Amino acid sequence: MTESKRKKQIQLSHGGGGKEMNKLIKELFFKAFDNPILKSEEDAARLELKGPTAFTTDSFTVAPLFFAGGDIGKLAIAGTVNDLAMMAARPEYLSCSFIIEEGFELDKLKTIVHSMASEMEKSGAKIVCGDTKVVPKGCADGIFINTSGVGEILQDGISIKNIQAGDAIIVSRDIGRHGAAILMAREGLTLESDLTSDCATLWPIVDELINAQIPLHAMRDATRGGISAVLNEWAVGSDVEITVDEAKLPVADEVKGLCELYGFEPLDLANEGTFVIALPQEYANKAVELIKLHQTAHSGFIGEQAAIIGTVATERAGKVILKTPWGSSRYLDLPQGELLPRIC
Repeated sequence: MTESKRKKQIQLSHGGGGKEMNKLIKELFFKAFDNPILKSEEDAARLELKGPTAFTTDSFTVAPLFFAGGDIGKLAIAGTVNDLAMMAARPEYLSCSFIIEEGFELDKLKTIVHSMASEMEKSGAKIVCGDTKVVPKGCADGIFINTSGVGEILQDGISIKNIQAGDAIIVSRDIGRHGAAILMAREGLTLESDLTSDCATLWPIVDELINAQIPLHAMRDATRGGISAVLNEWAVGSDVEITVDEAKLPVADEVKGLCELYGFEPLDLANEGTFVIALPQEYANKAVELIKLHQTAHSGFIGEQAAIIGTVATERAGKVILKTPWGSSRYLDLPQGELLPRIC
């Protein structure tokens, strides 16, 4: 291997704590994630926290690393920020750890890191501490990323246990896009469409809902397991019945086609920029209007198809009922088996 080629790949020495690692951290990570707390170079970040605080962590192993609408870096930031947003917490501080396989292309790492920096601008969050490990070739699949986040909770009472009879259920946009985009990338499918993942930072629209003083009983980004998983967890967590009108579920034609081809249900497919809300019925139309009018240019979130998809009752507590377009009903169960592994 020539010296010029070696310089374009991650070597074990980049994780060894010496000169190479120091150069990588200062010339790539510090420049991309620039902020005074990170540059203090202490073993731990000193933070200023006030009031109730949300804390979350997640690991990202998506395959492929780059997909239509995003990459593992964008996914890592949006995913962690969204977990905070679903607790009505303003994202403030993030940690980030990389596990990189020896031989990983440096240009790809740079693309991922700059994608992360760009995504953080959409919420105002900052990476204030991190870690880098390099493992021998064959011990990882390119790169894995772990992120944690903390944020100040701005509205109390949002909980899986706070959903009440009479609540409306809202979905913020069309469903199943991320799972479909990953499936399309893995299978090398070429469709006559511009289907992309819904991967996006949700904090700006959640902030608008909070500022509008809309009482939010529960929120959840519908990632692994999709809408089905969220609604079943809510039904059990609050001991309520949730009824969903299938005809009101927004699903792109491309997603429907892929589901028919592979035998998936759009309700089960993962999302990475779509969330579900439970709130009092009298506020539902106002919430949908705000989501639809939300400015999308900065955040990347598209809410034009936001819709009220269901209601909450108590008759069959712990169950989710799906009303079909043909007038029949069936239980919507938790997804089972291996759907699409490594979608996030």
